[in-house]
Amino acid sequence: MKISDTNTLDLWKRVCINNDLKAFEQLFHTLNTKLIKFCIFYIRQKEAAEDIVSEVFIRCWESRHNLSEIANPETYLFVVVKNQSLNYIKKYSNIHLVQTEDSKELEFVNNYDPEKEMERKELHFILDKAISSLPPQACLVFRLVKEDGLRYKEVAEILNISPRTVQTQLFRAIKKLSLILAHHRVSVKQNKRSVVDLYAPGILLLLTFCKFLS
Repeated sequence: MKISDTNTLDLWKRVCINNDLKAFEQLFHTLNTKLIKFCIFYIRQKEAAEDIVSEVFIRCWESRHNLSEIANPETYLFVVVKNQSLNYIKKYSNIHLVQTEDSKELEFVNNYDPEKEMERKELHFILDKAISSLPPQACLVFRLVKEDGLRYKEVAEILNISPRTVQTQLFRAIKKLSLILAHHRVSVKQNKRSVVDLYAPGILLLLTFCKFLS
C-alpha cells in the first residue's frame, strides 16, 4: 500500500530526528518491496537486490542524523538504490545498460470461478510479458508510474530525465502495449469476451489521458 508523501516525510523525520525505530520499521516495510523490484530491473538477481536494498536502509539508519533535510525520502531512496545497482553491475557483471530514445483495481467476486481465475492469470501473464518487452527506459517509466504510483516529477528525479521525457516515454509505452496486446487476443468459451478485450478499455483510457496531458 502506498503511503502519502506527508506520511513518508513524517516517518523520515521521526527516524532522523527522534531516532524512532518503529517509524524506521514502518518505512522499511512500506518501501522495501517496490525498491527491490526496482533494483531487480537493473541487476536481474532477486537475492542480490534484496541485499542491496537492505544495505541502503542500514546505511540510512546509520547516517540518519545527516539526512533530516531530505524533502522527498522515497525519491531519495530510489536514487540511492539505482546508484548502488549500477555500482553492483560495474563490479560483478558484464551487463551493459543502454538508454533508449527518447491502478488500483476493484474487483467484485461472488463465487470462485476457475475459468475466470484462469483468464485473470493469463491476462497478468500477457501484460507482464508485454511490459517486459518494452525498451528498458519505457518499461521502467511505466512500472514506476503505473505500478508504484510515483509522480512524473519523482520518476524524472530518479532516472535523471525531464518530466516531459517521462510523460513521452509513458505515452509511447502505453501505445506499444496496446499494439502488442492486439496481437495476443485470447479466445474464451461461448460469447465471453477475450481477456485482452476486457483490458482494452483501460488501455484506451490511458491513451486518452496521455494525449490530454501532451
